[in-house]
Amino acid sequence: MDDLVLNWDLGTGGLLILAVAAIAGLLVMIMALRMHAFLALLITSLLTAVIAGVPANRLLEAIGFGFNSTLGNVMLLVGLGAMLGRMIEASGGAQVLAEKMIDLFGERRAGMALSVASLLMGFPIFFDAGLVVMMPIIYAVARRTGASFLSIAFPSAVAFSAMHIFSPPHPGPVAASNIMGADVGLVLLVGLVFALIIWATVAPLAGKVFGDHIRVPVPTILDSNSEETGFESRPSVPAIISMLLLPLVLILLNTGLNTLAATKDDPDAFKALPVVQVLRVLGETPIALLITVLVSMVVLGWGAGKSGTLIEKIQDSALGPICSVVVVTGAGGMFGGVLRLTGIGDAVAGSLNSLGMPVIVAAFLIAQIVRIAQGSATVALTTAASLMTAVVAAGDFNALQVVAIVMAMSAGSVGVAHVNDSGFWLVSRFFGLSMKQTLASWTLIQTAMAVVGFALSLVLFGIASVV
Repeated sequence: MDDLVLNWDLGTGGLLILAVAAIAGLLVMIMALRMHAFLALLITSLLTAVIAGVPANRLLEAIGFGFNSTLGNVMLLVGLGAMLGRMIEASGGAQVLAEKMIDLFGERRAGMALSVASLLMGFPIFFDAGLVVMMPIIYAVARRTGASFLSIAFPSAVAFSAMHIFSPPHPGPVAASNIMGADVGLVLLVGLVFALIIWATVAPLAGKVFGDHIRVPVPTILDSNSEETGFESRPSVPAIISMLLLPLVLILLNTGLNTLAATKDDPDAFKALPVVQVLRVLGETPIALLITVLVSMVVLGWGAGKSGTLIEKIQDSALGPICSVVVVTGAGGMFGGVLRLTGIGDAVAGSLNSLGMPVIVAAFLIAQIVRIAQGSATVALTTAASLMTAVVAAGDFNALQVVAIVMAMSAGSVGVAHVNDSGFWLVSRFFGLSMKQTLASWTLIQTAMAVVGFALSLVLFGIASVV
């Protein structure tokens, strides 16, 4: 909707007031009036678009701007991930793997072992896709150990988030690196180190603090009754691990080749090679999950002597419970999209960029403000990179300093996750948290990740300045 012209210009101050009022109104509707999150997000998005001056004949188009793209991505990932998760859970595979992890690491360390597995899976897999695939295992480990559910779930979520935000081949850091002219290979190495340090710092603390203070039952959103369905087969641990690793390997084909292409003199020519095209298609996240679901049908279904009718029944039962997750997550993207169309992020970011503060501080704050304004971490990171690229180009920065600036923007893009972030609602629904509980936990966790990431960026920038 690049051609959208608003009926009036509210100015930076007016846009900021509008964004704050919209978020406040949304909180009141959900927390005080107990309105369903989907309805509250829809009403708030409509009112925000009208007040911002979106023409009446383009109002529905503006609403669909964020909703359609978010819903399309989330529906494929969550739907396929839920099918895979239900197959693993109903077959008894999640329980088998949980028992094996507990045997190997003990009940006290099972949650952290699961977090390490999530960290490895999070290297090529996007946050939402990885989390959905891991949820049945997280549920099973929490039930088996009897530990606080959030003490098991949050460390894994932090692992996926840290990889998604700081490390190529994820889209945010790759795009920022290209815009800023940073060395992608160096960004990859530094990003991995940052992700590991942030995970090691925040994940155990998040599990301990919120696991002790917020007690919620293990959600039943992906549950099935294997005794009633007759689908249980107790598959082997290697079979379950192979199915969890399969999408990781396939997606790595895509993300790894995209990262490699960025290092070539002619990236488009490299991507045009037939073998590269085929491997990249197989590695697209929805295709990788689809292939894995088909493999699970063979291994856990037909290969275990189950009928096609029973397999279809299990898969169909996975879709109903996740309807609310998909719709609410899409509505969160809708609200973020409307805020983006108002120009609030660009207006505030442009003002910060003109204040003359240190480059690395400005990079962090711009990404953070854009993140707060419109929700998407990837958009926040790429917007900050676009605004800062001229400043960085005009400065005498070495390669490591530029990487530190990219890391500072990455840190800013993750902090203060709230109601306009689709990932916020994904965590809320799959973890069985109310909006208030999610604000009091996940928002603080993401902010802690941002603070640690920015501190590391400052240290790296200082070291790079004297090397």
